Amino acid sequence: HVQLVESGGGSVQAGTSLILSCAAVGRTYNNYVMGWFRQAPGKEREGVEQIDADGSKLVGDSVKGRFTISKDNAKNALYLQMNSLKPEDTAMYYCAARLGAWCNSWTVGFDYWGQGTQVTVS
Repeated sequence: HVQLVESGGGSVQAGTSLILSCAAVGRTYNNYVMGWFRQAPGKEREGVEQIDADGSKLVGDSVKGRFTISKDNAKNALYLQMNSLKPEDTAMYYCAARLGAWCNSWTVGFDYWGQGTQVTVS
């Protein structure tokens, strides 16, 4: 069982940067597809970015050029570097993981989810 713990959220001004972290506890996640999702109040959950074991990435249209996903296998950690933050980036951000082959779409469901970390941009 994979336990995911997010951190790094907060309240920031528009135009600034924030780094979210996700610690995978319980087992190594090196063979998992990892992803960041977000959900704003009253809106559906949105895929932000995902990355597979080989480094293939899928980036959501709304964050292209501003957000970057990365992982550190040695630390069993996943990161989301968020630059040029906008008020519309305000949401609860979730780290997620799944096994299986890479799929360059958001249609494949993720099996493990963290509790989320709140990001508020004003």
